[in-house]
Amino acid sequence: MMRNRFNTFFAAVLVMLLVTFSCKNDAKETTPEEDTPMVEVEVTPTLPASDSINDPDLKRQRSIVIKQENLQHKPDKKQALEELLIEKTLMKEEDLYTLEFRYPLLNEKMRASHSNFNEYILDTYVDVAGTEAAILEASELLCDTIRTNRYREKRIIDYKVYNLTDKLVSILFYKENFYSGTLHPTYAFDCMNFDLNRGVFMKYEDFFVEGSEEELRAIINDVITTQQAEGELYYDCWKITSDDFFEFKDNFVINDEVVEYYFDDCVVCPSYSGNYVVQIPLQKLLPVLRRYAQNPLLG
Repeated sequence: MMRNRFNTFFAAVLVMLLVTFSCKNDAKETTPEEDTPMVEVEVTPTLPASDSINDPDLKRQRSIVIKQENLQHKPDKKQALEELLIEKTLMKEEDLYTLEFRYPLLNEKMRASHSNFNEYILDTYVDVAGTEAAILEASELLCDTIRTNRYREKRIIDYKVYNLTDKLVSILFYKENFYSGTLHPTYAFDCMNFDLNRGVFMKYEDFFVEGSEEELRAIINDVITTQQAEGELYYDCWKITSDDFFEFKDNFVINDEVVEYYFDDCVVCPSYSGNYVVQIPLQKLLPVLRRYAQNPLLG
């Protein structure tokens, strides 16, 4: 499900951006200057150094960069869990795209059942073939004038790791999707919670009461509303819809005493506002916690 959602995400955004660009080009008359072969240039956005910017577009660009940097530099527990984690990297460059994947495996010497996590990551999640197929499928839909420009796309997977106790490890995967011709990449997220003792992935119903989705959605929306009232960070954000929450209901990590829900770009906030994460203290979640021995949120 996660693989299909991301592959669809890649293809849909790529087609939307480049087909729109194509339509604009088709409307122009060709001039001698336009016949000059195009040379691909890597553009790094230049942002004003001062915060005293009056141009709304420049303010938004700056906000996007700050939002993405906050995610990339957010502290996690990699160092504390270095005995448990084995970091892997994958790099691949082709004519139309670049792949840069960084992901963790669990040390099977510590526990044989860690192989359940590793097999899923290697066989299903780090889906190089699926990612490449989605990019190439989208490129086949483009008109010839765009395809000959050899736009290079970039897909980056990176991760953060958290835990509440020695029973559970929470992995946040974030996918950075950079489309040529755009100033900033888009972000999408997958969260995985793995029970280290039982060797199984845990889902929403392992933590929360079955059928409590609407109640938990109301808690998340209350947090968003509170953050909007407390400052400008969440301006232009909106409450999460029922459909979106059901799609993302497993997309959370446990970070100490906080449950952190992650949402893709433009699910609850525009790219220039808010944050990718909604943090919910455990105290607020008591009414919806499932009461049973294996729930790590109950200590």
